[in-house]
Amino acid sequence: MTRDEQITAEVLRTIARDEEIKETVLRSRMLYPLLLAAAKRYVTGEYRADALGIAKGLEEKGYLLSVEYIGENTSNAAACEQAKGEFLTVIEEAAILRKPTGISFDLSHVGLLVSKELACFHVEEMAAAAKRNHQYLMISMEESTKTEAILSTYEQLAQRHANIGITIQAHLHRSVEDLKRALVLPGKIRLVKGAFKEPQNLAFGRSAELNEHYLQLAKLCVEAGHDCAIATHDQEIIDELQKREYLKLPQVELELLYGVRPELALSMRKAGVPVRLYLPYGKEWYLYLCHRLAEYPPNVHKAIADMLDPVRTTRLGYEG
Repeated sequence: MTRDEQITAEVLRTIARDEEIKETVLRSRMLYPLLLAAAKRYVTGEYRADALGIAKGLEEKGYLLSVEYIGENTSNAAACEQAKGEFLTVIEEAAILRKPTGISFDLSHVGLLVSKELACFHVEEMAAAAKRNHQYLMISMEESTKTEAILSTYEQLAQRHANIGITIQAHLHRSVEDLKRALVLPGKIRLVKGAFKEPQNLAFGRSAELNEHYLQLAKLCVEAGHDCAIATHDQEIIDELQKREYLKLPQVELELLYGVRPELALSMRKAGVPVRLYLPYGKEWYLYLCHRLAEYPPNVHKAIADMLDPVRTTRLGYEG
């Protein structure tokens, strides 16, 4: 990134967490539809039917899929119950898809901020429903202040449910030890760089050092023979993974975010690499949009164009 792009990314990550700005956007009759139009490059829509409709079309093109009802930091037990109910419904309705679907979620969306016990209770019910429908759950990772609670909750759940996986963020200095804890459990591991703003004493910035750390984690997964989703759009990392022939291994797949580098998804699928697309939906898209733009600030130009011509986001380039 250039210096200007780094500053833009920093600003976007900051406003992503500003509740006052978020509420202003969501209540504005002018800003809401404009930013929603930009968000639809990365979010399938605000409703479950939007996500499943797009999922069905993408599956027909040969992609594997992961679906998430966006939400986090839910501190009200009733709202956690509502979120769990939505996940149970999407698990049932995803049965229209022929191949196993990953159901991604934040533990703080289904009860972690209320109590670990409530989160476990909800995930247990979700895991049982997913098993009946030949699907798996993927716990997303959140800010570093929650990492230990998320990992310890996962360890508790994964001992009883083999169809629950965990996400590991490569940018955290602690991630090697976290990965070693996850490798002794049966669930799939998803490796990401990490999108959250973290202090330097806890995390790497975007750098060659971070890329090396990511590759170190991938190597540990591969050497352990563990099911692994390599979730990155970084061409340097992907080139190195191909050089090492990791993406040819039967337990490894490439996971890409919907709307981010669709040309990469298409070319990798044509090359025979299993490509899983992550499809988020829901009304909590503001934070997600800010993070996608922060990861690659030049996408701000696309966002502005998408606001003025929403049809652009219906032609993302996954065909072929």
